[in-house]
Amino acid sequence: MPDTEVKARVTELPESRVRVEAEVPAAEVERRLSQAARQLGEQLRVPGFRRGKVPPPVVIRRVGRDAVLDEAVRESLGRWYADALDVAGIHPVGSPDLNVGDLPAEGEPLTFTVEIGVRPTAQLGPYKGLEVGRREPVADPAAVDAEIEALRNRLAKVETADHPAQEGDFLVLDYSGDLEGESFPGGEGRDQLIELGSGRLIPGFEDQLVGLRAGEDKEFPIVFPDDYGAPDLAGREATFSVHVSDVKEKILPPVDDALAADAAGFDSLDELREDITVRVKEADEEAVARDFREAALDAAVAGATVEVPDELTHARAHELWEQTVSTLARQGISREVYLRMTGRPEEEIVHEAIPEAETALRREAVLAAVVEAEGIEPSEEELLETLQDAAEHGQVTPAKMLERLRKLGRLDALKEELAVRRALELLAEEATPVPLAPEPEQDGGGDEPAPAAGPKLWTPGS
Repeated sequence: MPDTEVKARVTELPESRVRVEAEVPAAEVERRLSQAARQLGEQLRVPGFRRGKVPPPVVIRRVGRDAVLDEAVRESLGRWYADALDVAGIHPVGSPDLNVGDLPAEGEPLTFTVEIGVRPTAQLGPYKGLEVGRREPVADPAAVDAEIEALRNRLAKVETADHPAQEGDFLVLDYSGDLEGESFPGGEGRDQLIELGSGRLIPGFEDQLVGLRAGEDKEFPIVFPDDYGAPDLAGREATFSVHVSDVKEKILPPVDDALAADAAGFDSLDELREDITVRVKEADEEAVARDFREAALDAAVAGATVEVPDELTHARAHELWEQTVSTLARQGISREVYLRMTGRPEEEIVHEAIPEAETALRREAVLAAVVEAEGIEPSEEELLETLQDAAEHGQVTPAKMLERLRKLGRLDALKEELAVRRALELLAEEATPVPLAPEPEQDGGGDEPAPAAGPKLWTPGS
């Protein structure tokens, strides 16, 4: 083991938790200490040295070893923590309870301990030959019609209408709003194109535009929703004045051979329908295979024994929520804005994710147990094949990318991911399909609508 590699010792605790006692070798500590000193030296002014050229030993003597070491530990602890978990071979769930020991003297290692939840273990029951429902893939006529309708909308023309504005029409208008006689940011626009029925405006705004003709004006009050994104407008009433410059209607092309030619280059509408039908059925075949894999996994989970403590489930639910927050942030939506938009507290959202979190933990435990029971280990060829697309995108060979992952210490994670996928495929291959009756069509009477899906966790093959 290199003298810079973190060492770790694992002690199992109750309730699917472990304690990891980690030790960072003295050589690694000194290396990070020098790096921190070098960075600090870029900001220091020391007589006899050019700015940014102060040697690390001089910085350490001037600032103090403990101060520089404290900065080095702060900068490096995240990496050391991840390395310790990798060396320990555990799969963490939730936030760690981390305790760093005293700063070491020169030539001494740094120690820290971590207590954290881990993926539960599964005692497998039967997992081969399980009877699993599987429906036949279909090309839903409604899905085919929806694809054709999408093509019509793509080729639609927008022309001036000679009728009052109605849902589906487009209005070109100027608007201005005021709060108690004062204008406000975002309350004014000119030559705005508005589609009636799109639902993109403040609730009630579009309703006020229905029936207007080109050249007409209208003034009306609108109350901003309580959960409106701008807190200074939420719940307040504004008065808007609009002037309609034009009313346009969308003219959809007829469903005929010309549509087939213009939209996709087919000679006839029948050819277009046949092509769409094939693609819709192929997509459903993939959905059926995905559903069957998931059902085979759930059948194996049902026969296994997996203890999932409540604390672990809550920790995973919080992880799911934080994943959602990260996704929203990449879309420019902050946690606070999202909570205002939904009008729900964070605790409620996390609570709704608990069933999904428990299911995910049970599935992961069973898949890991199948990997171990079957001795699944991806070959070099499988690893190279998996990296083919990423290597082409990065303009390197799969072999070079594989070596890069090995040097970065990320090869084991890739191997585990492939092993889990193969375990899932094995469960599906060994399952016995049982035909499912087609689902009855909803008549819209009496049944409650399905609740919106909460945060989802990635599952292999999904």
